[in-house]
Order: sequence, then structure tokens, then C-alpha cells
Amino acid sequence: MKLETYLSEVESAASLAAKLEVTPSFISQIVTGRKPVPAERCSEIERATGGAVTCEELRPDLADHWAYLRGTQAAA
Repeated sequence: MKLETYLSEVESAASLAAKLEVTPSFISQIVTGRKPVPAERCSEIERATGGAVTCEELRPDLADHWAYLRGTQAAA
């Protein structure tokens, strides 16, 4: 699920920001694409969303990285 969808359907940006100990502005910048999701934040976001928003969705450019960490193969 895209982070934007998650925030519109499940939880507010302010609530997620509080869980991650970041500002709502930071969440907004990620959603709008003004700031890329730092790779080190991807797993935190995945955990905070209960797996609804995955690392692969947040940073598809790092598919090989996530596949390695999960012990799976990256999608072609």
C-alpha cells in the first residue's frame, strides 16, 4: 500500500509521525516526494504501519537490498 493511501485510510500523518518520532512535516515531504524516504527509515515505517506500507513500496529502487534482507529474490 502506498504511504499516501495508508495516511488517508488508516492513520493520520501526525499519528505516524509521533510513532516514528519525526515531525508531521517530514511525513508530508515523503508523501509528496519532496524528500526521498531515507533507507534507514523504511523498516521503521513498515513496522509502524503493521506491514501495510512495505520497504519495497517506499523505496523500489532498493529492491535487491530488501530482497537480501528478507532472504527472497527481488521482483524482475
